[in-house]
Order: sequence, then structure tokens, then C-alpha cells
Amino acid sequence: MRAMALQVAGSGRLEAEERPIPEPQPGQVRIRVRACGVCRTDLHVVDGELPDIEVPIVPGHEIVGTIDALGPGVDRFEPGQRVGVPWLGFSCGVCTYCERGQENLCREARYTGYQIDGGYAEYAIANAQYTFALPETYDDLQAAPLLCAGLIGHRAYRMTGDGTRLGLYGFGAAAHIVSQVAVWEGREVFAFVRPGDDQAKRFALELGAAWAGDSDEAPPAPLDAAILFAPVGALVPEALSRVVPGGIVVCAGIHMSDIPQFPYRLLWEERTIKSVANLTRRDGEELLALAPKVPIRTHVTPYALADANQALSDLREGKLSGAAVLTPDATA
Repeated sequence: MRAMALQVAGSGRLEAEERPIPEPQPGQVRIRVRACGVCRTDLHVVDGELPDIEVPIVPGHEIVGTIDALGPGVDRFEPGQRVGVPWLGFSCGVCTYCERGQENLCREARYTGYQIDGGYAEYAIANAQYTFALPETYDDLQAAPLLCAGLIGHRAYRMTGDGTRLGLYGFGAAAHIVSQVAVWEGREVFAFVRPGDDQAKRFALELGAAWAGDSDEAPPAPLDAAILFAPVGALVPEALSRVVPGGIVVCAGIHMSDIPQFPYRLLWEERTIKSVANLTRRDGEELLALAPKVPIRTHVTPYALADANQALSDLREGKLSGAAVLTPDATA
């Protein structure tokens, strides 16, 4: 099979290679990949910004495909069934975190495209227990961003409470999904983008945002909560300065630049900073059930598998509206 793999940690570039088609082991399924979303976390892996990256590794954790083979003991799926594979690829199931429903914090957890070869390939292996059936209302490309941008965005969104004015810092794959849910629920969305990115502002307004401006601008009204999708630590005190007393700032990325020192008065009056770590299978079940009801419409730009480096570069440079999705069957 063809795959795009990171061979040198921190190199920022994937290499095309031929690999044997893998065989599923007990409890696993083999998936013929039809689409794989390109996530900012993939950038963090490829650019060496996450710890303990073992190479070679095939990135990609927004995998959509069909079951090609079942390992021994798998009875959840059938060959030919369409499924999705997210970031969380395994948790131990017996630790304190797992027992209280926080498998996203399990110390033994393993992650797709980081410690488990992911979907930048023609085939992928996944643990059947961490694999989802997908709504039929979404085609392969449209479904892919739901599996991380959607799931992480949904988890972050649930942390913001029930305030009516929501700020979204960084309007990419996750924010464009969250904004649709928030507008559907009757909230006002305020989109903050990198200064001068008029395309992102227009995109946010097209999706129902009440206002769109630069990340260092004051919104037209104080925020009840804000979610930071941009991995920029300096935006934490900026967002704190824009939320009301008792407001919440949620940091949704797995990696962020250092947060600068800021005065205590920004945190005072019971403002809260929270972080989102990974996701749980419950997050997946909730979001995949909710998506058709809104309905969430994902905006995607397709790339051939061989063009994975170009897709990563476009994401790195902020050239995308919505999400990039690799399609292994497409011609480069």
C-alpha cells in the first residue's frame, strides 16, 4: 500500500513509501481508507512539537473508510461497513481515570497518527472498540473533519457553560463546526482571526457569526465564554480581558506556545481557564448523533494522498477555509 510517513522527527515533511498491507490482530479491524482529515495536531506531530514521537509514523486521525478485514474476536462491525477512526486509539479501561469516564486522561492511552499509524495511507488498522459507525447523511470527505475538529470542538464547547455570547479565537476546522452548533442553539458567535485575514472573517460571517474581527480587537459586547483554537499562548490573557466576571476561557489545542505573564486582575472575579485534553468515546457518540440534527455542514478542500505535504503547508500558512481532507484514490 501507499503511505505518507514521518521518517525524521521534527523534519516538518512526510515521505512517500510503499508498505505491506497490515493484518488486523485480535480486537482490531483493517480499514480501506476513503478519506482522512488533516488536523493541526498532525502539524504538531510532523513539526516535532509533541513529546516522544517515535518514527517512522503515519499521521492522520480523522479516518473515514470501509471495513476490509476483521481481526479475531471482533463482532461490532461487518466487512464493507463504513466507519470512522478518531485521535483516541486505546485506553486501559481499568485505571481511576477510565473508571470515572475520563479515558482521555488515561496514562496508558495511545493515539492514532501519533503512537499508532494513522490514515495518511491506503489502509489503516484500528482497535474496533475505538471505532465509530458514521451517519449516512455525510459523504466520506464531509465526515472526516467531524472525527477530530468536530469531537474536540464539541468537548470544548460543552465546557463553556450556558452563556449566550461565545468567542472563537482561530476560525479553522474546529471553529467552523462549533459555530454552527452554537448558532443553532441560539448563541451569538464572535469570531477572532489572525490580523488581516479577511477571508476567514467572511467565512465566519457566512456561517452565522454575529461579528468577525482581528484577534486583538475588542468585540462589540463582552463575552460569556471563549474557546481558543489558535495555538497562541498570548491569546489567553487577551481572551480573559474580553470575558465577563465568571466567564470561561477554554484552551482547545493539544499544543500551545507559552502563555505570557499577565496581571491577576484579568483572572479575578471568578474567571476560569480550562484546557481540553484529547477526547472520549462518549464525545464521539454525542457529536455524531448531533451533527445530522443541526445539520453541521463541513467545508472541505480535498487533496490527493501524495499531496499531504502541500495540505500541511497550506494549513501551517493559514490558507484554508474549513478543513483539508486527503483522498487516497485521487490522482496527485
